[in-house]
Amino acid sequence: MAANLGEGNSEADGGLVRHIPVMLNEVLETLAPAPGKVILDGTFGAGGYTRAILSTGANVIALDRDPNAIASGQPMVAEFGGRLKLISSRFSELASHAPDGGLDGIVLDIGVSSMQIDEADRGFSFQRNGPLDMRMSASGVSAADVVNRAKAGDLARIFGFLGEEKQAGRIARAIEKRRASEPFATTRDLANLIESVNPRKAKDKIHPATRVFQALRIFVNDELGELAQALFAAEQALKPGGRLVVVSFHSLEDRLVKRFLTDRSGKASGSRHLPMVEDKPSIFDPVGKGMLSATEAEASVNPRARSAKLRAAFRTASPARAVDFSIFDLPELTSLEKMGA
Repeated sequence: MAANLGEGNSEADGGLVRHIPVMLNEVLETLAPAPGKVILDGTFGAGGYTRAILSTGANVIALDRDPNAIASGQPMVAEFGGRLKLISSRFSELASHAPDGGLDGIVLDIGVSSMQIDEADRGFSFQRNGPLDMRMSASGVSAADVVNRAKAGDLARIFGFLGEEKQAGRIARAIEKRRASEPFATTRDLANLIESVNPRKAKDKIHPATRVFQALRIFVNDELGELAQALFAAEQALKPGGRLVVVSFHSLEDRLVKRFLTDRSGKASGSRHLPMVEDKPSIFDPVGKGMLSATEAEASVNPRARSAKLRAAFRTASPARAVDFSIFDLPELTSLEKMGA
């Protein structure tokens, strides 16, 4: 299931969520920052992880593709002097920002931030009417472009896979019909159309538009593609013994991380009915016993933590392997380039 879909006042549902770093204690314990180490925070956001890492004496290279996050983080850069470098960049490009000797750790908090949701003009939330935008980088193809230009079949695949929306086909056809007379421009306009096609039932805990909005956000920002590229970049950028820590919020993200770490563990997989497959050198070894979830105590005070999953691994000394996106088994969806201006 997608992140927080069971809660009415959640990140996915578009409600107010005060920004609190998710699973901060577990991240710090797993990442093990210390004086002299260089840690890359690939998702700076409000700087929660970065500040906590800096407080241990480590140096931080922080990335964010949101220009608002870069601007609001400048006081922290000044506060910590040369120990914090804040760079406008996608985390898929993290290897290009690593020092020559490699990184001691990388942390990624995947998904949209509460600050982005709270800004109506960013178009992430249908609880606050605003332009149908959803672009984390504030540039490129918007959600309105996708809704108004993509074929109904492509919309259905986007809603069905990225949002796990059962009524994807019906909603896509309704969008195609309505936009012929008037294009979609605002979040409330799209949410109302979805609710008219798929009315909210008394037993439903979330708004009918939640999954479609999630799917559009993931698609517009190529979040799964970015994560896949970032995992391969981490393989290149971490020094032997360096740690990769990823906090994800729904099954699609967690599945990618799990498949990557399984593939890079070097353990052969296959059927007993097929020829034996030789083990490959391990690129990553797991930290701890596998996936961690937030504690009940944290989830009770931070709604965003309720669906959080943390996976972590050590980088071994084995050479990085070739990039192979087939390990993720992602479906073919229409491209953003086809909808560009």
